[in-house]
Amino acid sequence: MARLLVTPATGALPVTAGGMTLSLTDPGCITSLAPWRGAGMALSKALRAAHGVDFPDPGRISTSGTTRCLWAGRDQAFLVGPAPDSAALADHAALTDQSDAWAVMRLDGPGARDVLARLTPLDLRAQVFEPGHTARTLLGQMNAVLSRDAANGYEIMVFRSMTATALHELTEAMKSVTAQGGADPSPG
Repeated sequence: MARLLVTPATGALPVTAGGMTLSLTDPGCITSLAPWRGAGMALSKALRAAHGVDFPDPGRISTSGTTRCLWAGRDQAFLVGPAPDSAALADHAALTDQSDAWAVMRLDGPGARDVLARLTPLDLRAQVFEPGHTARTLLGQMNAVLSRDAANGYEIMVFRSMTATALHELTEAMKSVTAQGGADPSPG
């Protein structure tokens, strides 16, 4: 499979501020999975056999090692990491390579939740948006897929064409959180 040679935000990342780091990641392949009508259970079974992950419940991520399957909307998920086993999955779902359509960034550090709270309408409190949760949402004025995979770590997927805008929005929010004294000390 051919991949674009220039990565989004080349040379602009990582950015650090106030103990937080925003970095660009290489997720490997990103494949959209859309199950055929009535084939959801068969797709989940085929995913488990081929990749060790299930088709995720809404708002959740299924993980096995470096392979992830994250919910991406009604009757849609993204297989992230390996190239899909097309022979095992194509009878159960439409598969679309999305690898070059998305820029994937990580935001880590004690103020990460506060940074994202400035940019998304999601309730990011620890007891609501736990590690293993994902959502399609807004990040500023753009569409994004936001996943929480650690206590203070988030993965942010934006359309590749919006990388510079996302980088600007996130960097400004990081500066704001840092200038206001860092992470909110209140729990949750």
